[in-house]
Amino acid sequence: MSDIIITSAAAVLLIMLTVVPYLLRFRRREREAQQRFEALKVAGLHAATTMHPHIDALKCIGCGGCVRACPEGDVLALLDGKATLVHGARCVGHGLCAEACPVGAISLLMASPGRSADLPVLNENLETSVPNMFIAGELGGLGLIKNAITQGRAVVEEIARRSAQGDPVEVVIIGAGPAGLAAALTAKYHDFSYRVLEQGEIGGTILQYPRRKIVMTSPVELPLWGKLKITETSKESMLEIWSSIIKKTGLQIQENEKATNVQHCDGRFIVETVKGNYRASHVVLALGRRGTPRKLGVPGEECSKVMYRLMDTESYKEVHALVVGGGDSAVEAALGLALQRTNTVTLSYRKPEFTRLKARNLEHLHDAIKRRTLSVILNSQVREIRDTDVTMETTEGMLTLKNDYVFVFAGGEMPYEFLKQIGVEFQAKVIQ
Repeated sequence: MSDIIITSAAAVLLIMLTVVPYLLRFRRREREAQQRFEALKVAGLHAATTMHPHIDALKCIGCGGCVRACPEGDVLALLDGKATLVHGARCVGHGLCAEACPVGAISLLMASPGRSADLPVLNENLETSVPNMFIAGELGGLGLIKNAITQGRAVVEEIARRSAQGDPVEVVIIGAGPAGLAAALTAKYHDFSYRVLEQGEIGGTILQYPRRKIVMTSPVELPLWGKLKITETSKESMLEIWSSIIKKTGLQIQENEKATNVQHCDGRFIVETVKGNYRASHVVLALGRRGTPRKLGVPGEECSKVMYRLMDTESYKEVHALVVGGGDSAVEAALGLALQRTNTVTLSYRKPEFTRLKARNLEHLHDAIKRRTLSVILNSQVREIRDTDVTMETTEGMLTLKNDYVFVFAGGEMPYEFLKQIGVEFQAKVIQ
């Protein structure tokens, strides 16, 4: 009997030595995750603005596989034993969390910039409700460079499949991001007549990434180029690669030519732009979802330190940051940057007071001002941006601030009205 008691006691002790430390670590991590979640809620960064995981709490078994699978690090966490989206603003839609879930508790939901879930109606060939008009890339609900390239190539391959031998094929591609460039390379490979219309500069959505943002992708095949073997790179390096591809393949891009309308008549298209009209048998819409950001129109705004969205505030430490704007996006960005106590954050707004903020954001802003974690300059406008500082016009006269980064949140033109105007239908959709 004594041997049984000793053995049982030893077994219990062994279990305690193994299980208790694990439980303590688990509880500590959960507390830290909860604290981080609350801080991100204050900054408005807990909510997603693009494709993100939706967790079915009834199915979730709290195994943490999704948390470990996320390459962004802190998008998901276990709270109260369930997977929870804690840093939605950082999610870029890898989808690895859904693959890692052993019980199918995660689906991917695409949120528009307005945080709704409206997506264009597409068939299995990525064709819209308008025959021979296709959508590729971010606009269709899938983020990531690899997805954009794959879809850009796929839609033109579908056009090639439909086209009879010897028939003239004229493809107008609207947008010169990864999807548009892949579509253009595929069109050139098939010897189609093509035009690529880009309302801004080559690069599309990549241009809006923060300067230090790492663009995650994986090897993918590009026509006329071969395999693009990149798994991790910076925005600047990615743009250099695109420029090299365009130069070596002889791809023609019409930059700074915005499409204003697409008319469909008798199976043909007339694409109207700010510079002229083009006829096409097929149209590929490779637009981004975020539209065209409104710029300040001041000297120096072309500097790479100027950005029009903020994906990851934690990447910025020990910096002097200026946020321009008076809406919720601007305030949430400023609050997020101010969470890093080593940052010096200034919020500039051209009006005398904030009149369209959510009550929660206004409360948090007043609290941050009181605690002096950020400064607010009302009745101010940026006049010039230089490498190391920014000049602003204020009620007290001209002011020069030391500066490393400028984040502009002055609104923008979203593509939805344009899409509805040309006949593209929408529906709410969950991407499984």
